[in-house]
Amino acid sequence: MGICDWPEQDRPRERLLRDGPGALSDTELLAIFLRVGVAGKSAVTLAGDTLTHFGSLQRLLHADAGEFGQLHGLGPAKYAQLQAALELARRAVAEQFRREALCSPEAVRHYLRSHFALRTHESFIVLFLDVKNRLINCDEMFRGTLTHTSVYPREVVKAALRRDAAAVILAHNHPSGVAEPSDADMRLTSALTQALSLVEIRVLDHFVVAGSHVHSFAENGQL
Repeated sequence: MGICDWPEQDRPRERLLRDGPGALSDTELLAIFLRVGVAGKSAVTLAGDTLTHFGSLQRLLHADAGEFGQLHGLGPAKYAQLQAALELARRAVAEQFRREALCSPEAVRHYLRSHFALRTHESFIVLFLDVKNRLINCDEMFRGTLTHTSVYPREVVKAALRRDAAAVILAHNHPSGVAEPSDADMRLTSALTQALSLVEIRVLDHFVVAGSHVHSFAENGQL
């Protein structure tokens, strides 16, 4: 039976409009995203099969295009739509923080968890701040395996000067799930702090993000 044959009050889209998205299960929310099923399967059945295949929402959202397309009914178009939705959510969070001062470690943690959510590659970003600690811009400066030699302090300095930044917050993620900084992270932080101090730009903190865990250099006396 297709969803159009269900009683109207039981259909996921109508329930979302009536009761709000929090009232729906993961399967129902994914079914609304998928919109249609495949031959012999409604969108709800396809959504349930998809979650069973991946084992969790996290694994589904972390899937690359090849993994996503392994199930019949999913393909490049749906994958592109999902990535677009995730990026819109990240940008909505970024807009909020552009209007607010990043004046507490917890505010920065929340921002960074959202920014790095579901990223499978290691990425180094710099948050450029004005004199009131408001976010000017957040730029991904480097991507890939990070070492002291792969992140160039002069490029960070040049970017900070272009944006007339008064301070920066450094951050990178550990897709491995371990937030503890490495020796290379420590050396990199020291090099960047020294380089930026020459042009009177303060490094307020360096955060390492691993899923929901966020390590602050400043809070741990490592800055």
